Amino acid sequence: MTNLFIRGVRLKEAGDSYVFSLPAVKQAERLSFTKPVTFLVGENGTGKSTLLEAIAVNYGFNPEGGSRDFNFSTADTHSGLADSITVVKGVGRPRDGFFLRAESFYNVATEVENLAKQTPWQEKDFYNNYGGASLHRQSHGESFLSLVLHRFRGGGLYFLDEPEAALSPTRQMSLLARIHQLVRASSQFVVATHSPILMAYPNADIFLLSEEGIRRVPYRETEHYAVTKLFLENPERMLAELLDDQ
Repeated sequence: MTNLFIRGVRLKEAGDSYVFSLPAVKQAERLSFTKPVTFLVGENGTGKSTLLEAIAVNYGFNPEGGSRDFNFSTADTHSGLADSITVVKGVGRPRDGFFLRAESFYNVATEVENLAKQTPWQEKDFYNNYGGASLHRQSHGESFLSLVLHRFRGGGLYFLDEPEAALSPTRQMSLLARIHQLVRASSQFVVATHSPILMAYPNADIFLLSEEGIRRVPYRETEHYAVTKLFLENPERMLAELLDDQ
């Protein structure tokens, strides 16, 4: 695909933060994007959310989430990795964009309410971009999906950090369908996830972050797929092994 907004990441220099000791971060200079959907996967602590955040912040997005116009801050907790990487940009520029992260979604919803009060439009019209109501007046999963369905307009660059945390399996499938619609509307996604449902998206790049570094892997070779498949095929056997006191 020739019209990707981000074509890769290069590490310029290592800093003093612990994140620079992560093997995946050390090998970030090898990270090249070739597909409109890229997944960053791996165990907790391997750096996938940290790397996603760094790419988004380097591109100009607010560390706590939102569009590039969001500039609120409730806590300065993001790593310094964003200043130590170079994002290799494509020829085109996105018409839209959003950084959506589960852990700070409440803060984003609050900022949306603040913006709605400041807008010269009627609040009701402003909320049409977010499902017709304040995100705080919807359930976590409903508001998360409403934002993707109504606020993401296409032709955009979208960063999603563990979106499955807010979504049921059925809603994850709805998110997959929406991602596909937006890809067909010339969008690009970079997603950090543990969800075998999401990472099943066809023709996506899956990068596995581990103690060995970072490498591209096929979907069925991910631990997420293998463990989920093993459990669902024989939950009784898996539970017997997991809960065996002996």
